[in-house]
This record gives sequence, structure tokens and C-alpha cells, in this order.
Amino acid sequence: MEKKISSAVIKRLPRYYRYLSELLDKGIDRISSGELSRQMNVTASQIRQDFNNFGGFGQQGYGYNVEVLKNEIGKILGLDRQYRVVILGAGNLGQALANYAGFEKRGFHIVGIFDVDKKKIGNMVGTLRVLDMAELTDYVKDNRVDIAALTLPKSKAPEVANKLMDIGVHAFWNFAATDLHLPDNVAVENVHLAESLMRLSYNIANIPHS
Repeated sequence: MEKKISSAVIKRLPRYYRYLSELLDKGIDRISSGELSRQMNVTASQIRQDFNNFGGFGQQGYGYNVEVLKNEIGKILGLDRQYRVVILGAGNLGQALANYAGFEKRGFHIVGIFDVDKKKIGNMVGTLRVLDMAELTDYVKDNRVDIAALTLPKSKAPEVANKLMDIGVHAFWNFAATDLHLPDNVAVENVHLAESLMRLSYNIANIPHS
């Protein structure tokens, strides 16, 4: 039986990947768990436990080869693949996602953006022309779509997600203000920006005052 990795470990993996990428950019090719823990503010024992879920990667007395570790974590995260992403909703958030160059570097290729607003349809967002949502079903049937990013009103998101799921899309990056509840064979990442801001507000309110 395959070992189940905890969600807490999975949440830390992209952060490890980001830090290792920054170390490589600085020309650092080797690092110990202790050094990595000081930079990331995660205990060295936690780092070792996390990596041991996947076989360890380190060598006693040597530490970690930064490039090898980054590549291995990239494979675990599926970053050795290329993903085709469509954005549903060409409002401010949808346009910001479409214009962010960092996704392309990680293998996430924004290939289409759709909206129902006649004033937006036909406009250019970066190199993409906004398409009519009415064309979405045919587009997905004619083109490989790996991930649908939903920047829709919450009342529309479940309906659109279920429609896309029925025609073969099995991963959703959901920015709508509602959680999607889909079958276990569908990957969903619910992103709540307002909740993140509220957590920040809590932390501000609870900063110790000298």
C-alpha cells in the first residue's frame, strides 16, 4: 500500500522548491538541513522528516545537493510535466493570472481565457484573445486542458466545474468564494484570498507590543 503523505508536508514542498531555486540562483550547490532550517524558519528535524517521506535525498556529512534536491522535489510536485491551463473569468483577477509570467517558468501554460461579458469577449489579455464562454465546451473537446482556473462568481463556479468535469477536466484552481466539492478523482485547490487577508489581520492584531 502506498504511503499517504500528510497535507502539511505537501503544503511545505512548494516552499522548499522556492528556497532551493533561490539558493541555486545564488550559486549555492550544497546545503545542510541546519542551514536550510535557519533560512526557512523550519526546524532541521522537520526538514529531515519531510524529506524522509520520499527517501531522504541527503548524505551523512555532506548535506543536500541543492540542484538534485530541487529537481527531486520538482518531480514530486509534478513540475517535470507541462500543464495547459484555461482561465474562466476575464475580470481583474483572471487578467492578472493570465499576465503572470512566473507560471510559464514552472510549466503551467495559460492557453485560453473565457468570459460571458460581451464587452470583454474579443479583447486581448497579453497574447490571448478573450473567448466567449459559450465556446468553452467545444474548446475543451478540441484542445487538451489539464487545469481550469475559476475566477467566477461563486454562484456559477460549481455549475461550470461540474460541466467541465463531465467533459474531461479533472483539476480545478478555484478562486471563487466557495469551496468546490467534487469526486475524489478530481484535484481541487480552493484559494480564498479574503481568508488569507483575515489571517494577516489576526496576526497584526496580535503582534506583541513592547
